[in-house]
Amino acid sequence: MENFGEPLLHYHENCPGCKVDQAKELKQDVTFRNVFSIWIVVLCSSLPIASLFPYLYFMVKDFNIAKTEEDISYYAGYVGSAYMLGRALTSIFWGMIADRYGRKPVVIIGIISVVIFNTLFGLCTSFWMAVMMRFFLGGLNGLLGPMKAYSSEIFREEYQALGQSTVAAAWGVGLVFGPALGGYFAQPVQKYPNIFPKDSFWDKFPYFLPCFIVSAMALAVAISCIWLPETFHNHKVSTENIEALENGTNETDKNKLIEKDESLLKNWPLMSSIIVYCVFAIHDIAFSEIFSLWTVSPRRMGGLNFRTNDVGNVLAVSGMAIIMFQLGLYQSVQKICGPIVLARIAAVLSIPILQSFPFMTMFSGITLYISIYSASILKNLFIEIISTGLFILQNKAVDQHQRGVANGICITAMSACKVIGPAAGGAILTWSQKRMDASFLPGPHLVFFVLNVIEGLALLLTFKPFLTERKTPSEQLH
Repeated sequence: MENFGEPLLHYHENCPGCKVDQAKELKQDVTFRNVFSIWIVVLCSSLPIASLFPYLYFMVKDFNIAKTEEDISYYAGYVGSAYMLGRALTSIFWGMIADRYGRKPVVIIGIISVVIFNTLFGLCTSFWMAVMMRFFLGGLNGLLGPMKAYSSEIFREEYQALGQSTVAAAWGVGLVFGPALGGYFAQPVQKYPNIFPKDSFWDKFPYFLPCFIVSAMALAVAISCIWLPETFHNHKVSTENIEALENGTNETDKNKLIEKDESLLKNWPLMSSIIVYCVFAIHDIAFSEIFSLWTVSPRRMGGLNFRTNDVGNVLAVSGMAIIMFQLGLYQSVQKICGPIVLARIAAVLSIPILQSFPFMTMFSGITLYISIYSASILKNLFIEIISTGLFILQNKAVDQHQRGVANGICITAMSACKVIGPAAGGAILTWSQKRMDASFLPGPHLVFFVLNVIEGLALLLTFKPFLTERKTPSEQLH
């Protein structure tokens, strides 16, 4: 290994982090178990985030809080934002806990929060109850930051792209399979009357079934996390590193140790990648909500008048495409052009695809389905390509002992931006649906144009001198 920490340290017998480092040195780290562990934990965290989007329109309508049909999207935005507000307020705290006590405790607490509060969300009977359950779910589900750090620590440097692409793939699949699951299983009495009888529990709580399925999966994952390898070192690493370096390493390596305690806020490679990621995050969460709300909206309001099942089908196919690309092709493509260039290409191609969505209301039948499936697959693939590239930059920008807090800062900033996304997206969609006869950007054309403006801004920020990349020791040798 090129990193200064691992080959210079003697391994502590009872240290879980040392056991992981030994596996990396022996090249026993890239295993199905490690990849699958990252996959299921991140998937479990991301499924509840967007699973409500296909039925959120109908759920808010059932709450009878919206005065007009056009106002439903406005209130739906607040339910979508509540999760991100809770996560924004607690992510740095969970990152600090992960750096002090290990990644594993934070992961288990986060998954248990999904079991409890996602189940309660399915039992909500009022708007404010729904907002509070989503807020608590976001506040206690702090595992994404630690898992981003974990995925860069469990593998050798040359396989960190695999770790980050696994996180991004699982996250992306959750954000598209979640809505698919919600679309298939919400309102089961209407869709599957032979299985779920009228006036039963499922009729009183029509949105409980998809929440229950996600929570049941989370419970199984929580149990499996007992065997999750821990990358945290339970002994003081820095002093031993210094002794090792003083006994036989050069001045450059000593300087790395001195620099590693530099304030994270002064680490521009980290902060620039977080800022760019946050701008993309506003766009991504707004798109996820707007897409589902737009597709189920009536044709007279510029929507496609889809059923929740139809939305589920589109997103399920998109999820399969993400799995195949991220776990099969991403690492090879990223090695050719690098994470930043690949992210720029994805952002550029996203712009015409995004603006094509409102024109699909002109289609029907097989033409409509080919168009919407193709555009959805490509758009969701590009979102995950961009996220993966920025994940790689963020984790390269810091050393292990700061990764939990660094990712906590990232998730806090990203969540704060994603508070804006659903609320603003719902409000703009409502406004756009009230101006169907406007001469400039009528109806949904306006909301997709706004999304493209945000995408374009994020694209510009990926260029130097704004976005910079920290070179690893092995890269500096070339």
